[in-house]
Amino acid sequence: MSKPVVAIVGRPNVGKSTLFNVLAGETISIVKDTPGVTRDRIYADCTWLNMNFTLIDTGGIEPDSSDIILSQMREQAEIAIATADVIVFIVDVRQGMVDADSKVADILRKSRKPVILAVNKVDSFQKLGNDIYEFYNLGIGDPVAVSAASRLGLGELLDEITKHFNTEQLEEEEDDRPRIAIVGKPNVGKSSIINKLLGENRVIVSDIAGTTRDSVDTDIVYNNTEYVFIDTAGIRRKSKIKEELERYSIIRTVTAVERADVVVVVIDAEEGVTEQDAKIAGIAHDRGKGIIVAVNKWDAIEKNDKTIYEYTNKIKNTLSFMTYAEFVFISAQTGQRLNKMFELIDMVRENQTMRVATGVLNEIMTEAVALQQPPSDKGKRLRLYYVTQVAVKPPTFVIFVNDKSLTHFSYTRYIENRIRDAFGFKGTSLKFIYRERSGKEQ
Repeated sequence: MSKPVVAIVGRPNVGKSTLFNVLAGETISIVKDTPGVTRDRIYADCTWLNMNFTLIDTGGIEPDSSDIILSQMREQAEIAIATADVIVFIVDVRQGMVDADSKVADILRKSRKPVILAVNKVDSFQKLGNDIYEFYNLGIGDPVAVSAASRLGLGELLDEITKHFNTEQLEEEEDDRPRIAIVGKPNVGKSSIINKLLGENRVIVSDIAGTTRDSVDTDIVYNNTEYVFIDTAGIRRKSKIKEELERYSIIRTVTAVERADVVVVVIDAEEGVTEQDAKIAGIAHDRGKGIIVAVNKWDAIEKNDKTIYEYTNKIKNTLSFMTYAEFVFISAQTGQRLNKMFELIDMVRENQTMRVATGVLNEIMTEAVALQQPPSDKGKRLRLYYVTQVAVKPPTFVIFVNDKSLTHFSYTRYIENRIRDAFGFKGTSLKFIYRERSGKEQ
């Protein structure tokens, strides 16, 4: 199931990042009392009353002049409108209503998306409670008084946000067709891949633009199986600010990955793997999706018999956190190896949903423990009692132990490698949860 996306919009210094951090439950964005300093992660998974959603801090405003503030706020509003199911528009009770607030409110009102008006910095309802009524003039509904810094009014705000989640839409997305997100930096050939696949297969069930997240969903039939390809390159942005382009592509990626089963990370063979490629791949990895790395424009590379191995090793070094990823070297222009992608997609989907019998898992773990002793601390050794698989997409395993504090990521990686040696699980991450015999979860 795809999670709803909630985007935060607002002028510089009204408290967007502070609210984002409080709702996310950890300090993710950089917060300083200087407008335009948000530079860090801009999305987080949140839960309120058993409802899960993805929160996005659109940020990115550099206030050099009032004209630039307004133009960038418009862009920020457009990003929110294009990607979000619910928009939180933040204003500042201490600064009062300003012209930029009114202009952005006009854009948001026309979007027909649910907009929650959050009046921030209401640290005292007694002193500032009446000041929120001025914001009724924006014409986007009842203002909700909050103080992100003091954590006041957040429950009411979250109630308002979750009230607008469209459960019917989420249920509609729960069909059994494979959903494949094509992600990557701008201009690596994402749309060209889709276009070539369409041209070669010539079976278009539907081509729907303007879905809730404004990505383009294309249905393609190959070998009697229907696949839904989510193309994040559907929108072209005109922006002089490189950082805005990167921010925008990351927001597009988060929303597309959320809806996908398998993610194809497209890398430009001529440019090589970059830090932004790693960032984009990391989004899919964090969400436990099946991952295929497609190196595009492979026809443009001069090759010898070692080129493909050397190139693969370079990528694996940069993407060392996801050694399980599958690789394919393609050319969207010539169609080279594009059909191979379907084979890999099918294989990765099978691995994402593979279940291993508990008895077999425990045999593997017993053998692994015999070959390499678990870690110990101050004379106390970690004991692994029992392992069982509890979920798929991604395959998730619970290991019962004597003391969770003795667990170490390197030993978890060792156990993971032994399971992979036995069952492969190519193209998918594996998740491990430790529980003590009391049943408390890590």
